[in-house]
Amino acid sequence: MTAGTPVPVVLAGARGHGRWHVANIRRLQEQGLVRLAGICELTPLTEDEFGGELPEQSADFGALLESTGARIAVICTPIPTHTDLALAAAGRGVHILLEKPPAPSYAEYRRMADGVAAAGVACQIGFQSLGSHAVPAIRAMVEEGAVGRVAGIGGAGAWVRPEEYFRRAPWAGRRRLNGVDVVDGALTNPLAHAVATALALGDSTRAEDVAGIETELLRANDIESDDTSCVRITTARGGSVTVAATLCAERADEPYVLVHGTTGRITFWYKQDRVLLQRADHGPEETRFDRTDLLENLVAHLTDGTPLLVPPDETGAFMQVVEAIRRAPDPVPLPDGAWRHVPGENRRVVPGVDGLVAAAADTLSLYSELGASWALPAHHLPKEVSTR
Repeated sequence: MTAGTPVPVVLAGARGHGRWHVANIRRLQEQGLVRLAGICELTPLTEDEFGGELPEQSADFGALLESTGARIAVICTPIPTHTDLALAAAGRGVHILLEKPPAPSYAEYRRMADGVAAAGVACQIGFQSLGSHAVPAIRAMVEEGAVGRVAGIGGAGAWVRPEEYFRRAPWAGRRRLNGVDVVDGALTNPLAHAVATALALGDSTRAEDVAGIETELLRANDIESDDTSCVRITTARGGSVTVAATLCAERADEPYVLVHGTTGRITFWYKQDRVLLQRADHGPEETRFDRTDLLENLVAHLTDGTPLLVPPDETGAFMQVVEAIRRAPDPVPLPDGAWRHVPGENRRVVPGVDGLVAAAADTLSLYSELGASWALPAHHLPKEVSTR
């Protein structure tokens, strides 16, 4: 691919979160890096909806890739469609930016990753937080012993979502739909970045880096998937990564990942690229980092060989977590007294969950271990986690 020539891009899924991709593609288009050559939507966009003159549109993804001469496909479609669309692009020699989570099951993820590798195309998984320059910086701090020996890594995500959020699409709030895995849920979709980023800071991103997984999956909303959950991952090197999340917080807060050391701690607010280093005999040090956009990184990879930031194999550990959640018993509905409805906001709140989420990240404990009256003991998967 020749440097200086805009790379033609097709976007599959331009509504919902796809609107963010439209804006990002436009930004890179203004820099002369890419050109939006086509949009794949089952229902075509109008010019008013798109906010300008539309590129070619089609509901037939493969035909659109061929007619536009696309070199990159950005796939932002329902989770169960990811693997087939990625393989459709790969089969035509088109490189891929695939929205997270990459697949609803480990088997589908492997089918996608193996098929992409066999086709010889580049694939980037859309964990934008892993483009933050804070990730390698924190890894370097840890390696230099800034906080002593790492005792574990915590993650916390306390968000609020109205009940309409779970009705925004047929697959929202579902574990399966029409007999097909979806595995939507707090840890696998909206707060998936907390899990993936915690694993990255623990240098445990590949499938074989996971030795065991414990899950506690609960729900306050009238849905199939979890909206209040936690997971503890035992890594192959013996480390512990615990992430707690809720979509039923009393107030929304910035999600973060916390590296616990024997002589200090590092807090990373990953949406803000903000890092706080606290250590013995030093004042607190806060730093903001830049971030490399993942589509921009994919273009650089194709034009000058820049390494990909998030290739599929670097999301294998995250997909082990998705698989553990898929295989776990269905989320347990919280008793009526454990949640309340917020008047005027049409959302459900679990009183005290904000503090529990923070305490889980702080102590590397699960909800049941923190004494939450509504939490059941963890569901354990076998320690021998399959990586095939």
